[in-house]
Amino acid sequence: MATMTSLIGLINKIQRACTVLGDHGGEGLSLWEALPSVAVVGGQSSGKSSVLESVVGRDFLPRGSGIVTRRPLVLQLHKTEDGQEYAEFLHIPRRRFTDFAAVRKEIADETDRITGKTKQISNIPIQLSIYSPNVVNLTLIDLPGLTKVAVEGQHESIVEDIENMVRTYVEKPNCIILAISPANQDIATSDAIKLAREVDPAGERTFGVVTKLDLMDKGTNAVDVLEGRSYRLQHPWVGIVNRSQADINKNVDMIVARKKEREYFETSPEYGHLAHKMGSEYLAKLLSQHLEQVIRQKIPSIIALINKTIDELNAELDRIGRPIAVDSGAQLYTILEMCRAFDKVFKEHLDGGRPGGDKIYGVFDHQLPAALKKLPFDRHLALKNVQKVVMEADGYQPHLIAPEQGYRRLIDGSITYFKGPAEASVDAVHFVLKELVRKSIVATEELKRFPTLSNDIAAAANESLEKFREESRKTVLRLVDMESSYLTVEFFRKIHLEPEKNPNAPNAPNALNRGGSTIDNTDNHLRKIGSNVNAYIGMVCETLKNSIPKAVVYCQVREAKRSLLNRFYVQVGRKEKEKLGAMLDEDPALMEKRGQLAKRLELYKQARDDIDSVAWK
Repeated sequence: MATMTSLIGLINKIQRACTVLGDHGGEGLSLWEALPSVAVVGGQSSGKSSVLESVVGRDFLPRGSGIVTRRPLVLQLHKTEDGQEYAEFLHIPRRRFTDFAAVRKEIADETDRITGKTKQISNIPIQLSIYSPNVVNLTLIDLPGLTKVAVEGQHESIVEDIENMVRTYVEKPNCIILAISPANQDIATSDAIKLAREVDPAGERTFGVVTKLDLMDKGTNAVDVLEGRSYRLQHPWVGIVNRSQADINKNVDMIVARKKEREYFETSPEYGHLAHKMGSEYLAKLLSQHLEQVIRQKIPSIIALINKTIDELNAELDRIGRPIAVDSGAQLYTILEMCRAFDKVFKEHLDGGRPGGDKIYGVFDHQLPAALKKLPFDRHLALKNVQKVVMEADGYQPHLIAPEQGYRRLIDGSITYFKGPAEASVDAVHFVLKELVRKSIVATEELKRFPTLSNDIAAAANESLEKFREESRKTVLRLVDMESSYLTVEFFRKIHLEPEKNPNAPNAPNALNRGGSTIDNTDNHLRKIGSNVNAYIGMVCETLKNSIPKAVVYCQVREAKRSLLNRFYVQVGRKEKEKLGAMLDEDPALMEKRGQLAKRLELYKQARDDIDSVAWK
């Protein structure tokens, strides 16, 4: 079985990678937050920094009055076997610090970089890794000290801001709370214990640490606290003796300070019986062992979170599209796939799977009949116009029986009016198809990542629609011209026989012999001509009302479904690799998003593989 220390080292590695990718906070439970770690909580001047330095065995934290820790410090400790001792910051990759005074300065400078040289705080963490033979494998998060009042230069909300920041860490179910309380303060009023009690009422995640035992008033001690009688936790309390201010001023080595701490407990009459489980070295081992145990317990839930996130990342990458290969064959294949995706959506609009195609039927069912009804046949076949056309057609020799040339001119003139509605139907369907192209471009998810290709496809589709419209226009105009080129003779033969069936009709040929006026007879005759032409035009109207939609659908809709992008396919097939690549130019923001998703996906996959390889051996 792999050692637990290697498992902690792995968790540290994953946490660093999460921080690099920004996967360390926000809404929901990120991988960083799911990994167990130890949050160090305490009030200002509780000795929090001294405890951390004792655990590390190095003097490396900024010191001063007021709020010194103004950004979370994620401190990852790595035990080395080769004797090397150095520190690395995540924001300065590949630079090793062997001078821990320089580490202290860098923490202060990096804090000021975000917060400025003020007393404000920031929740953006600083990540520091320390490699040393004098540490155990452990992850600690040093948080700003809890305070009760704002000092000069701080916002009035600073007290609440710090508490809220601390809560974001300690409320996480996988967070181990290291609650620091000074021995010269009543444990009941400890800021750290009060907060820990709220977020961990059962004390299952809380380790209590009592500092400054050597500064208690004479005759008093913290035995009741350390033995769990004052406030019981699931885990043991640990007492710590920090370096004195004199030792700090003299730069007493931390290893020497550890030795003095051990001697203090071993020789103390109050704490001698607890000496074996007191001190910073014992605290570090206790936390490391517990962290190892928690990690082991949490592995199933961590793996479950990783698998869930991998599925989500894969789904998101599929939604926005995977990276495109650079060879021309793959680029051409991608372009054709995008075209097919668009074409599928466009056909769904036409065939009823998506809205919009019904507007074409609206053109034939409403617009065309309405336009035909508005044609000015009543003016064209008015008595005076009929007389004028007939007389002009007769010339110097009036017609003898029926004015055939007059009939033909009146019919030709009437049929010409049908060209307007016919062309209007073509244009109306064209505009519907153009709008469906626009909607289809927008609705094709695969195209959203390629704005240039989207524009090229839209331009090619609209170019084809223009060609279809021109062909459709020619076809419907031919239909109208065909009605003029050959009249239906049978219709007029039936009209010619009607007077014979009713010889007493006012317009019958022998009506002139019954004493009626010549003017009345002429008017009746002209009205009959107009009526006959109107009846014939009505028949033609019904014919065109049926044939124009058929021609429009055949020339425009049918062709749009069959060959909307055919010319585009030919053009694309002739393009060189560079031009194909230009067509697949993506939105930079989308490319950046895909890159981040791919990095996160790789992180989670690597984390899963690493945890599997270490945890289950």
